[in-house]
Amino acid sequence: MSEFTLHPDTQAFISRTHPLLIGDQRPEGRDGGTIDVINPATGEKFTQVARATAEDVNQAVACARQTFEDSGWSRMTPVERERLLWRFADLIEANAQSLAELECMDNGKSVAVAGAVDIQLAVNFLRYMAGWATKIEGSSVQPSVPFMPGAQFHGYTTREPVGVVGAIVAWNFPLLLACWKLGPALATGCTVVLKPAEDTPLTALRLGELALEAGYPPGVLNVVPGLGQDAGAALSSHPDVDKLTFTGSTGVGKMIGKAAMDHMTRVTLELGGKSPTIVLDDADPQDAAAGAANAIFFNQGQVCCAGSRLYVQRKLFDNLVADITDIAGKIQLGNGLDPTTEMGPLVSAVQQQRVQGFIDKGVSEGARLTTGGDSQGPGFFVQPTVVVDVDQRSSLVQEEIFGPVLVAMPFDDIDEAIRIANDSQYGLGASIWSNNLSAVHRMVPRIKSGSVWVNCHTALDPSLPFGGFKQSGLGREMGAACIEHYTEVKSVLMKV
Repeated sequence: MSEFTLHPDTQAFISRTHPLLIGDQRPEGRDGGTIDVINPATGEKFTQVARATAEDVNQAVACARQTFEDSGWSRMTPVERERLLWRFADLIEANAQSLAELECMDNGKSVAVAGAVDIQLAVNFLRYMAGWATKIEGSSVQPSVPFMPGAQFHGYTTREPVGVVGAIVAWNFPLLLACWKLGPALATGCTVVLKPAEDTPLTALRLGELALEAGYPPGVLNVVPGLGQDAGAALSSHPDVDKLTFTGSTGVGKMIGKAAMDHMTRVTLELGGKSPTIVLDDADPQDAAAGAANAIFFNQGQVCCAGSRLYVQRKLFDNLVADITDIAGKIQLGNGLDPTTEMGPLVSAVQQQRVQGFIDKGVSEGARLTTGGDSQGPGFFVQPTVVVDVDQRSSLVQEEIFGPVLVAMPFDDIDEAIRIANDSQYGLGASIWSNNLSAVHRMVPRIKSGSVWVNCHTALDPSLPFGGFKQSGLGREMGAACIEHYTEVKSVLMKV
């Protein structure tokens, strides 16, 4: 890192110790354990954080519970919660450069991408959710109670904060995913215990500090970095957590969901994906090629809704694949702190080996690479890779690789495109590239996914809910829909 100049705040942050955040206290992990923080671009440790145990999680949940039940937080007016969220967003925006650099060194993505996408989306979302704090409402009803003739009633519903929220986030967008969960929790009046992924704990701890600086009462946001099998499991199965929200793999999401059910804990799960990009033969070839490349290579392909399956109408297939191959071959790999870098490394050596394993297996089964296919170092880099001549049943097509690997296949007509696009256990996102809006409108209802983009991919807005069909999860992030997941509806019937 010596060859790159860091913002003074970034340098100061990584140079100090990183204990847990419980209330306004900064304890070390109960057993003194730590987690090494590795820069994916170099493979070198550059700092470490405290490792929370199950006992630490218990303490954090107890703190969140006490704050929710007994502090001024539970009596704060909606407009005060709105102002706090605006202040929190302002502080994130004011610290954008440092947060982007931390995200880069922790995750591998470029500083430019982290600043323009992760940080800005997080700020916009928190400001959007701030507006919801004053708009949470119930409804009045006119009851008809048949066994009490002549009686008069007043009936209404109200929404109340669900309580203590356990939030577990993935490593691909650490700060943004945390804000997706913090926004509705803080807008509705919940308290939070946040467990970041062990590979990317830094920005979560910094968010906790900024929340206190914004004026949130101690205990509203608690941050407990730790291993999934320890801190994550303890939070998922905790009897005093009212709601769990998780972003990550489908396999881990199922375990969290099962653990939550033991205590009937409310749960939302934003899980894996294997999203199709469908290009019809009337699409603009240049736009479709650029869009399909960005759909898979953005964030090193480490995106739950990455366009990892490319289906192109046969007339355009060869030329479009050639264009995407050309784009992929010119992508500049490098350290995300370097402003010339277009693609950074994968998050860890484990992920690099996993992605390379998928590529090698596919080639051994007869798939053909048009570009890429290799790993390189130092650091955890995998070349942008395009694969053709693949069977629909191949693991390259059916399994979530979570790396810069695009599988391209031709189709003949729209019915075939819909059939193979839906031929997946996942249903998170999909995109259609076409100038025939009549065809697009007919296709959208037939695609089994939570989001459908037209002539774009992974275009997110705070007002639009995000989540999946099938094994891509339960519930929704963002939009008005997420308010329902952080509140309980109470019915009131008064005989008057």
